[in-house]
Amino acid sequence: MTVVGRLESVWRYPVKSMPGESLPEAYVGFGGVLGDRLYAVRHADAPKAFPFLTARSRKEMLRFRPRFQRPELTLAPGNLTEAEARGPGLTPLPPSSDDLALEIETPNGETLSASDPALPGLIAGDQLNASELTIIRSDCAITDCRPLSLLSTQTIDGIGLAVGLTLDKRRFRENLYLDLHSGESFAEDAFVGRRLRIGRKLTLHVLERDIRCRMIGIDPDSLEENADILRYVANNHDNTAGIYAAVLVAGLVRPGDEIVLED
Repeated sequence: MTVVGRLESVWRYPVKSMPGESLPEAYVGFGGVLGDRLYAVRHADAPKAFPFLTARSRKEMLRFRPRFQRPELTLAPGNLTEAEARGPGLTPLPPSSDDLALEIETPNGETLSASDPALPGLIAGDQLNASELTIIRSDCAITDCRPLSLLSTQTIDGIGLAVGLTLDKRRFRENLYLDLHSGESFAEDAFVGRRLRIGRKLTLHVLERDIRCRMIGIDPDSLEENADILRYVANNHDNTAGIYAAVLVAGLVRPGDEIVLED
């Protein structure tokens, strides 16, 4: 076993393709970070294989600010301590639907429930048909491919250096940002097919590299798009940056936790 770095930060995205939130701690279960991407905007005109509206086609989604109404109940299962005290392998009780109720702050500063019928019209603006949009809630994370995404800050810095920019990590929309001791860009690629432990319990199997899309070119504040970022990743790193993982052992993690390569 080798300590390869520390957890720089933990993020979740309550609504798919809307801004995320940095967490002081998070329970990561078999479906990923608790509360991650439980909501999405379904687009009736989108392909059946991917029936969602995202900021790739509607950048203004990044100006909406989702948050759970009772955030203190969404970081970890309420009976986590008791479940762990009974021995390994006991699955704790997830938060209820009421505990995971969501509100969304709109670009004009108004805060609405995720079920408010006015929301689709505000998201659609004058570019889309509001009748084609629906806010949906799932019992599991609506991720693109895999339950958990990871990326090192060194990779972000390396991409930024190559394109002449200081890149905001929020462009990459990861769950776990890693600070790796190697100091090298794309060092996380070496973890594919191997097992990582983060903190006391969370154990991951790293599945594959993360194929990127134009989202990494969009500034999360100005919404300006720089195609050089994705072009660099595509031309120099097989269009990948970061890694996907599956959870083998669930656990609570916090920024600063050690990352251990177990095999």
